[in-house]
Amino acid sequence: MSYWFTQMKKVKGEKYADQMAFLQEQHGFSRAHANALVLYSKGNTSSRRYETLDDYLATLDETKAKTIRTIFATLAAKFRRAEVVIAWNQPMLKQDGRYLFGAGAQKEHILIAPFDAGIIDEFRPRLEGYHVNKKTIRVPADWKVDTQLLVDLVSAQFD
Repeated sequence: MSYWFTQMKKVKGEKYADQMAFLQEQHGFSRAHANALVLYSKGNTSSRRYETLDDYLATLDETKAKTIRTIFATLAAKFRRAEVVIAWNQPMLKQDGRYLFGAGAQKEHILIAPFDAGIIDEFRPRLEGYHVNKKTIRVPADWKVDTQLLVDLVSAQFD
């Protein structure tokens, strides 16, 4: 653990989302593990930071908030049985106790992710032009939301 505490010193003072991105993008952490380390490093004893999507969006600039709101409005309209929840301090789409999709604002972009990371490999041909990580897809903060891509990413988890 001392190694990871040293790594966290490199991003001390950065925003929560930037520290999460550092661990996820640079070190391959899962959301859950990154969240645990970031919160521990910040001295938090409670891992819950936001109660609702609106609470989360209130911390973002107008551009990122609009993009993330559009992403989840699109998914909620298509998957009517699903609900938007906060998990790992990020907005997630959840249905029947199962997480399907998440998104999070970073310093200069937004990360989107089907909860089944294997879906990304299936969709690689359609993801040309995006920066694709192992478990996430980086989209611009002002992304013109590709509604069909979002619906297909979530739908593929039901196949």
